[in-house]
Amino acid sequence: MKNKNLINYCSIVLFAAFFSAITSCSSIKNVKYFSDIPDSGKVFKLKTLPFVEPTIQTDDILSVNIQVVDPEATKTLNNGNVQSSAVGNTSTGSTGGQTVTGLLVDRNGEIEFAVIGKVHVAGLTTNQARELIRQKAIAAGYKDPAVSVRFANFKITVLGEVNKPGTYVVQTEKVNILDALGLAGDLTIYGKRENVLLQRNYPDGSRETVRLDLTKSSVLNSPYYYLRPNDYITVDPSKTKVVASDAVQNRNINITTTVISFLISIIVVIIAKK
Repeated sequence: MKNKNLINYCSIVLFAAFFSAITSCSSIKNVKYFSDIPDSGKVFKLKTLPFVEPTIQTDDILSVNIQVVDPEATKTLNNGNVQSSAVGNTSTGSTGGQTVTGLLVDRNGEIEFAVIGKVHVAGLTTNQARELIRQKAIAAGYKDPAVSVRFANFKITVLGEVNKPGTYVVQTEKVNILDALGLAGDLTIYGKRENVLLQRNYPDGSRETVRLDLTKSSVLNSPYYYLRPNDYITVDPSKTKVVASDAVQNRNINITTTVISFLISIIVVIIAKK
């Protein structure tokens, strides 16, 4: 009877170890993106919404460069209401690590140049603002000016269960949520890919929040797939923590589980023969 109880006990321990290993492996399913796309060589065409250029808002900082034939005139044209702002560093993710210089869009939605004066740009895209500034320079007597306008502080904040949380300045207007998560070093193994929170601020002071499921390919067709300046992304931790946070720990735990299971199996066999 004693040997039988010991066998039953060892069998229970063996089953528990096996179940733990299975549970650990199954958690991998929760860290996949677009899991609804089959693993095959077939090409799947996914619908995506067209990219809509972001519009300029108050407190934005614009990098504006006006080029004309005369170098001295170019220098004069580009002298304006220069402002600097400390924002996140794209390489470290730390706040306050990078200084951005440009023209500040004031509370009236205007930027100011020393020569051509104030230009109202709030509500315009950078392409529209570029053409407006070019027309202003022509009206001021400059022939064939070349103008470039871009956001100098297109920043996105990524917080929560990512490897490098922080505020990031991007160099292009066409940035999506996957780009932002890539800058932040991707989600940790604990991050909930099926419930990523996006917060978006609007010029009127209102805020919009939405939850995105990155395990579904339908997110590619979401109006929130492409980001806007000052968007906040928050990744919540999963309710069930996985056994380990990296591949080395997972490997060690799996090896340990296998060894324990093997030893228990030997003990069960030895006891059964007695």
